[in-house]
Amino acid sequence: MMNENKIAEIIVDSCYKIHTTLGPGLLESVYESVLTHELQQRGLFVARQKALPIIYDGMVLDEGFRADLVVEDLVIVELKSVETIAPVHKKQLNTYLKLSGKRLGLLVNFGANLIKDGITRIANGMPS
Repeated sequence: MMNENKIAEIIVDSCYKIHTTLGPGLLESVYESVLTHELQQRGLFVARQKALPIIYDGMVLDEGFRADLVVEDLVIVELKSVETIAPVHKKQLNTYLKLSGKRLGLLVNFGANLIKDGITRIANGMPS
């Protein structure tokens, strides 16, 4: 069983491969499909559009929060294809980490000119 850091390393490497092959500017859904395929080819289990319910005062509310990808049930990957990441995108991933109880998330912006500038790692709710 791999830990979160090893999984994140594979995800980042896969994102680099995809970005150098396809470039920036495609739809987010295209990157989601291709990244899912790439990670599965590398032997990882990937859940797409995983529902994240809100639990409040004993109630379970399915309010439509969905993580783009959850890899090996350990790492959340939130994908964007935008000119610039906004603070709200990091808040979104922080919320997903909190709702899911996961410790590590990657915010990946395939719209960046260089993919290394488009990846933000958030561990335990804090950028790292």
